[in-house]
Amino acid sequence: MAQSSQLRLQKLVSYLRPHWRKCSLGIFSLLIVNSLGIYIPKLISQAIDDLEIATKFNEFLYYVVLIVIFASIMWVIRVTSRILIFGVGRQVEFDLKQKIFNRLLKLEPSYFSNNTIGDLINRATSDVDNIRRLLGFAVLSIFNTIFAYGLTIPVMLSINVRLTLLAISIYPIMLILVKIFSKKLQIQQLAVQEELSNISDLIQEDMNGISLIKIYAQEENEIQAFSEYNQRLLDVNLDLAQTRNILFPILVGLAGSSLLILLINGSSYLESGQLTVGNFVALILYVERLVFPTALLGFTISAYQRGEVSIDRIEAIFTVEPKIQDHESPITFPQTVKGWIKSQGLTYAYPGSKTPALENINFLIKPGETIAIVGLIGSGKSTLANILPRLLNIDIDQLFIDGYDVTQVKLTDLRRAIAYVPQESFLFSTTIKNNICYGDPLKEQKEIEFAAKQAQIHAEILNFPQQYETIVGERGITLSGGQRQRTALARALLVDAPILILDDALSSVDNQTATNILQNLSTGTQKKTVIFISHQMSAAATADRIFVMNKGKIVQIGNHSELIDQPGLYQLLWQQQKVE
Repeated sequence: MAQSSQLRLQKLVSYLRPHWRKCSLGIFSLLIVNSLGIYIPKLISQAIDDLEIATKFNEFLYYVVLIVIFASIMWVIRVTSRILIFGVGRQVEFDLKQKIFNRLLKLEPSYFSNNTIGDLINRATSDVDNIRRLLGFAVLSIFNTIFAYGLTIPVMLSINVRLTLLAISIYPIMLILVKIFSKKLQIQQLAVQEELSNISDLIQEDMNGISLIKIYAQEENEIQAFSEYNQRLLDVNLDLAQTRNILFPILVGLAGSSLLILLINGSSYLESGQLTVGNFVALILYVERLVFPTALLGFTISAYQRGEVSIDRIEAIFTVEPKIQDHESPITFPQTVKGWIKSQGLTYAYPGSKTPALENINFLIKPGETIAIVGLIGSGKSTLANILPRLLNIDIDQLFIDGYDVTQVKLTDLRRAIAYVPQESFLFSTTIKNNICYGDPLKEQKEIEFAAKQAQIHAEILNFPQQYETIVGERGITLSGGQRQRTALARALLVDAPILILDDALSSVDNQTATNILQNLSTGTQKKTVIFISHQMSAAATADRIFVMNKGKIVQIGNHSELIDQPGLYQLLWQQQKVE
């Protein structure tokens, strides 16, 4: 427990380190504020004692002016310290959000399969906000408390030791209470953050699947599910609030009781003359100075507990190392990639699976060839497609492009050489033009239109209200499935990579259109190596060669004429499609 708290403290220091100058200036300003806060009660004490002897108006005015001047300076410096320290908190918030985003973009797609998007969004927003509060309000409060106690108590002791000890005797009880409640607060805060993540997940999932919810008339069920999540969030929030509402009033009450102790015991010192009225007033003012930071101790603890939980949740992202990284000495592709693809003994199993998704795959694809890959569902076609651009990690010496081992090629070079259209044609919430030129934003309009024509989507775009400037909506929701797929294909064609992979990317397009697109690719881009994964046998039949896969293995290789005459899976698939 102590070690984990120390690690969290080290992380907080690392967040602050880039802004240490501004933070140090803010803390130094707090020191000045508290020093003036010590001097002003002494000035009031001196004024009271002096005015008991001399009652001249000029002397009274002198003290008033002096107190007003010091109080004004104190106010200005206090505001400055708050601006500096809260500004550091905001800057750390900015840094963390940027760092989280950068880290997430470096992680492989499988990470997002194991971690829900809603939870990651909650970490990047709510948890970062908790750390911002910790490094703003909590830092200000902690240092203000340290300076208040460090400067005030010695001065109080110099006035009267016994009264001072009586007044602060209550504070050890407060510290014990804080220690008792801190672990409980931390556990309850973690529960709140987790339930917030669950609600974020549900909202995001339901908004993305709103059409499905309405088709199956499941609105009431989803409302009920949200109500259950919301109730759990309410319950954990109420538990946390109950703990705070027990602890914080006790702390405030104990802090206030120190003033009562001083008032009860101070009267006898005044009567005996052991204490002047001015010094007694100063003691009261000093005790009041300690009441506020002590009362804030509860809120500071709450902010710290929230921050500790959030540090763990955010660092869980930072500590994850991408499984797919550049080789220690990465190879740079030559300027021109021909498109040779060779596989020898390629085997891959998903983590936790005993059965390989691919087993001993061997093939050689020549530059400019169009290869169709067909097979039953789950035969390993998409796994092979994901391995080529290293979206999945494989061992060395299994897959080569132009003779280079893909595991040793620089990732940016490898992926620049491959245009990949996955099964899910994801589009951004922007214009059709921006979606098509996403891979190369500097392309001219005529090049964008040429790519759209190759993908057989240009004519339909011209019928849209704003043509290429039409906003497609979130995930391309305003387009049909076939339009989304062809827009994604145009995006891949525009980057003009030497290797093009289509992973069932025309499944929502009719057979004739899919066949026309493939013919365009084979005749219009001779230098492009095309790997076309499809269940549309008539489209696959136009390919130069066809790889037939079953249970992670390539069981047949040949063109349509060769395979249609061979008894085997291809013949079966072809006949099945003819029947359909």
